[in-house]
Amino acid sequence: MPAIVDYDDVEVGTRIPEREFRIRREDLVHYCGVSGDFNVIHWNERVAQSVGLPDVIAHGMYTMATAARLVTDWAGDPGSVVDYGVRFSSPVPVPDDDEGATLVVSGVVEKKLDDNRVVVNLTVRSGGSKVLLASRATVQLA
Repeated sequence: MPAIVDYDDVEVGTRIPEREFRIRREDLVHYCGVSGDFNVIHWNERVAQSVGLPDVIAHGMYTMATAARLVTDWAGDPGSVVDYGVRFSSPVPVPDDDEGATLVVSGVVEKKLDDNRVVVNLTVRSGGSKVLLASRATVQLA
């Protein structure tokens, strides 16, 4: 499935509209199973707090993948992301309620490269704090 965003329609400064992604405890339990990462801080509040965390926290890789959805949905093809990297700056506490945590993600095209590729800089926040820094994706466009 090729990307649906055309390279010629994108300029440096093109904004990808902000989206909110909900993260609930059940998402973390599912992620534990598929990733094999059953670290107790991702599902047991008592243990998470005993090691100084505010609550159970989302897996860093889960947070990273969720943020990348902004780009893959925008481009129209998950395979269009050819490079992606972040620095983890703050954990995402996930309360045990119906709301969970909210990841707020926005993006802007930072560079146009050769071969119909662009670099997208992402801003990723939860609870008012940046949770990922230097979050950039290189995306192959149509």
